[in-house]
Amino acid sequence: MTNSTQTMHKRPLGRTGLNVTEIGYGAWGIGAEGWIGADDSESTRALERYLALGGNFIDTALAYGNGHSEELVGEVARKNPGTLVATKIPPKNRKWPAEPGSAADDAFPADYVISSTETSLKNLGMDSVDVQQFHVWNDSWLSEGSWREGVQQLKKDGRVKHFGISINDHQPENAIKAIEDGWVETVQVIYNVFDQTPADKLLDVCQQHGVGVIVRVALDEGALSGNITPDTTFPEKDFRNHYFKGERKTELQPHLRAIEQALDIRTAELPEKALRFVLSHPAVSTVIVGMRSVKNVERNAALADGKGLPQDQVEKLRGQQWDRNWYK
Repeated sequence: MTNSTQTMHKRPLGRTGLNVTEIGYGAWGIGAEGWIGADDSESTRALERYLALGGNFIDTALAYGNGHSEELVGEVARKNPGTLVATKIPPKNRKWPAEPGSAADDAFPADYVISSTETSLKNLGMDSVDVQQFHVWNDSWLSEGSWREGVQQLKKDGRVKHFGISINDHQPENAIKAIEDGWVETVQVIYNVFDQTPADKLLDVCQQHGVGVIVRVALDEGALSGNITPDTTFPEKDFRNHYFKGERKTELQPHLRAIEQALDIRTAELPEKALRFVLSHPAVSTVIVGMRSVKNVERNAALADGKGLPQDQVEKLRGQQWDRNWYK
């Protein structure tokens, strides 16, 4: 096992019995699909450095590079006992996000849940996965379809240890029923300075029911990194060309300046403050950050110190929510 050179603070992942480091490794970017420019050798070094610094939670998905991300994650995780791996099953109908009124068996019939998990385990080179998640969700599916049978069988066979859902983008209340039902052990949700809607209800419900919270998009796809200016360009086919389409890069700037003014900070301090803001909520178990370079790993791992943000800064950032129509 790679020797750790620092101790990253850990938190309980809900009632699973697992303790995860505050900063997790988000492995979408290393799948070389969507985020253009990933290099396998650098991705592997970044993963290894994350584990060497004491990180223990990696989140991937079957859909990331059609299994390529899982292959890279598995190669590194197998060499580092104690690494916790979460992955996700893509919807069979390939509808992202899940469409209102759709049927559960269109997305996650039991046989598909099982076969997809077996494919992921083959990619990972593992006998079991610590957390398996549905990659989309509708609370209307709770009482229909065969998905429960699939999950039960995977748990019975020891192929899946814990089960969770990745909530549709910017729909945090579309999982409340699943959490209250008791079947869901973890939820993955978008939560950041600009989109604080999970704090309206979801995070409190997760705490009440002992559900682990995995936060994604804590830097708003890079908007809160401070690196995106009106002149920023992205590689062809990179998904950020859509996310920051039109005048969005220009519209972003006054909101960043408002944060800097509220906290009296420099632009370079934005990502640290943004990540610490998310970690300051007691319901959050871990924040998964996309880190395709060793440099990014070292910078973000240093934030897993259990300190969060001072309460006065948390309050100031609560006033920086940004209601917008970016997500369509």
